[in-house]
Amino acid sequence: MAYTLLIGNKNYSSWSLRPWLLLHASGIAFTEEKHLFETPEFAAEISSRKRSPNARVPVLVDGDVRVWDSLAIAEYLAERHPNLWPADAAARAHARCACAEMHSSFGALRNWMPMNVRRSYPIASPREDVQKDIDRMQALWTEARTRFGVPSGAGPYLYGAFSNADAYFAPVVFRFNTYGVKCSPVVADYVKAMLAHPSMQQWAADSRAEPQVVDHEEPEYLYERKAT
Repeated sequence: MAYTLLIGNKNYSSWSLRPWLLLHASGIAFTEEKHLFETPEFAAEISSRKRSPNARVPVLVDGDVRVWDSLAIAEYLAERHPNLWPADAAARAHARCACAEMHSSFGALRNWMPMNVRRSYPIASPREDVQKDIDRMQALWTEARTRFGVPSGAGPYLYGAFSNADAYFAPVVFRFNTYGVKCSPVVADYVKAMLAHPSMQQWAADSRAEPQVVDHEEPEYLYERKAT
């Protein structure tokens, strides 16, 4: 079984982070193939649909099978590798609901706090719609930790042991860190544990090493140009 994972810039691509982290943290062997945004190579390989059915990253290649969209990749991998979702049925159902909500919601948080791993850009007073998303995110994480993670005694992650859910929310952890989001004690402990995870640290180090800067992905574009 030899997977290839097509990803974008590690500093910016939240969707790429999710399957990469799941594979890396779970010890599943794969080959990383990076395609930098806004380059001729990205246009030729990804935007053209030559390598990506939806002209986006990530894409998981497994022999003749191509799986696109991060949630579909997570489910595909879970069918082939045990323990990527929580073992407890109630926790597993909650984790799947949480990931689905992340996939379909939190638009204000995505738009106004885009992932930018190497930056520190504290926002003292987030927009009302962003704060609403932040509050819901913290409530979701707190429920996961208090109902399932802490009682399991299996680790500091949402449902105890590291799972698909943690990989799925990893971009938000980086966002909270970049923008200095004020967290409850439960959420702060979770963010700290995630940032200390070796695979998260590897992604962060790789992000800092990338030379490319995409202007419209930088916080100044949103808060100093777009907002005026």
